[in-house]
Amino acid sequence: MTHHFRRIAVAVVAACAVVGLTACGSSSGGGNKTYTIASDNAFAPFEYLDTSTNKYVGVDMDILDAVAANQGFKYKVNNIGFDAAMGQVQAGQADAMIAGMTITDARKATFDFSNGYFDDGQILVVPTGSSIASLDDLKGVNVAVKTSTQGATYAQSISAQYGFTLQFYEDSPTMYTAVINGSNGACFEDRSVIGWAIKQNGLALKTVGDVINPGSYGFAVKKGSNADLITMFNKGLDAIKANGTYTQILAKYGY
Repeated sequence: MTHHFRRIAVAVVAACAVVGLTACGSSSGGGNKTYTIASDNAFAPFEYLDTSTNKYVGVDMDILDAVAANQGFKYKVNNIGFDAAMGQVQAGQADAMIAGMTITDARKATFDFSNGYFDDGQILVVPTGSSIASLDDLKGVNVAVKTSTQGATYAQSISAQYGFTLQFYEDSPTMYTAVINGSNGACFEDRSVIGWAIKQNGLALKTVGDVINPGSYGFAVKKGSNADLITMFNKGLDAIKANGTYTQILAKYGY
């Protein structure tokens, strides 16, 4: 991660917006309630720890902050990891989650989603010196995936067809390390995230082939709950797209 991005901690929105707890903006917000939002803890550039401030920053953190500022609701974020975040929402321990979570029909069985706020998809990732050039070359390979992600779901669906085995990890950096050091021969990851990691951290990895399963990231709540929060998120997202804040946030992270 470059020194420039370690300094990122200030939200793009108005000075009254504080990362992690927001109480200004439009008058349509959630009253005195402070919503608990679960998130990943190592999924740069969407959420990651800024070591210079010891705060979590990223695209998701900035979008959430801007939306909350616009809609006037308060929140706190638990950066606990992707799988754990899903579990907290399903158990009612968190009101919602934002964690680069792709909207899928399968997930709609247990979550209600906002409108999509970022488009992405998975891609095959291998060490820079690897001869793997397609899915056909994965026969006999031990492939790394991140628990509960779309990359893992996709890999499971094709593992028998292409003859590879799977090893699961709880976070992206550990998964990358396993591929770099040869513990695993490849992994599946979201294109924007692995692209960021390779560029910012100089990882000895490369992507292979085209994007798989293109989709949109969504803000999610437990199915049948917190409909007001989904409504506010959608309204706030529309507003920050209209006023240019959304574009500024993406540009800040190179999108």
